[in-house]
Amino acid sequence: MTQSLLATRRFAGLFWCQFFSALNANFLKNALVFLILAKLGAEAAAPLVSLAAATLMAPFFLLSALGGEIADRFDKTIVARRLKLVELPVAALAVAGFVLHSVPVLFAALFGFGVIAALFGPVKYGILPDQLDKGELPAGNALIETATFLAILLGTVIGGWAAAEGGDPVRLAGIMVFFAIASLLAAFAMPKTGRGVPDLPIRANILVSTLDLLRHLAGDRRLLWAGLAASWFWTVGAVALSLLPTMIKGAVGGADELVTAFLAVFAVAIAVGSGLAAWLSGHRIVLVTAPIAALFIVGFAAFAAWALAFTPPAAAPPLGLLAALSDPLALRLALAMAGLAIAGGLFVVPVFAALQTWAAPEARARVVAAV
Repeated sequence: MTQSLLATRRFAGLFWCQFFSALNANFLKNALVFLILAKLGAEAAAPLVSLAAATLMAPFFLLSALGGEIADRFDKTIVARRLKLVELPVAALAVAGFVLHSVPVLFAALFGFGVIAALFGPVKYGILPDQLDKGELPAGNALIETATFLAILLGTVIGGWAAAEGGDPVRLAGIMVFFAIASLLAAFAMPKTGRGVPDLPIRANILVSTLDLLRHLAGDRRLLWAGLAASWFWTVGAVALSLLPTMIKGAVGGADELVTAFLAVFAVAIAVGSGLAAWLSGHRIVLVTAPIAALFIVGFAAFAAWALAFTPPAAAPPLGLLAALSDPLALRLALAMAGLAIAGGLFVVPVFAALQTWAAPEARARVVAAV
């Protein structure tokens, strides 16, 4: 099913468009982090590193409602193409930041990518039911979730490699431009969906529109619970990924390569869980796996906590990847993170497929925006 979807124009364009866009944003964030660390040192850079993550995420809280209104009013494919056209000058701004070694300019570019991602979010999830049959939604969502976490992984790896020792501006700029153009070309490969609600007002007051969307979500118990469940998954994922470097370096005494290896385990396990959810769905929206998967998420998180509870301080030198294969704590944590991620994929795919199915077609993007 997943292979057949990737071979179709109605899905492949969206898949590669959002993959390269997410990859570019995560590449820029991680390259910026490495440049900050090289410039200021680990201790002084800590607040700016946290600010980089917040800069990328803040637009989702501010602009998702606006993105939902735009996506429901206009042809979602046209919206995607225009957003990807805007991404080109934002990538050019990031290129200027790399050439000038200017942290403020790179922060401005990172915020620009966050704005584009926030406006694109309702498009990429809202367009799936327009392009796919109901029975294809689990597989489509599984592929989108897989691509998102692989983009986080590859953005971390490529960003760290390209920005090593201050980074080569030409290499950094070339990667940014390549990803931006690839995302744009994929957007133009997406088939048009047609206009949604032509007379839907686009409100400049983002606070009012956000509150209205949340009230709409709260008015439907099914949508509300599905929205809370999806949000819970992303919260768990964000917490797990943010704690991962501290957990591996602080408790295990792992080197940077071990942090990257654990991130790879998490991303691949999400893909496995998402694919398993799509396979179990059997072309239907099956929610029975979601509460079971939630229990497994809790169980594997508790297992990780138990493994860390009585761990003595990490010894020097830093633990490398090969040495970790014989380290009991590292192996237990790898099992915990893999299990948590597989359960996460099993949980979120049917939940999001149900959310897309239950939402009214004329308000689907706004429901996604509220979530």
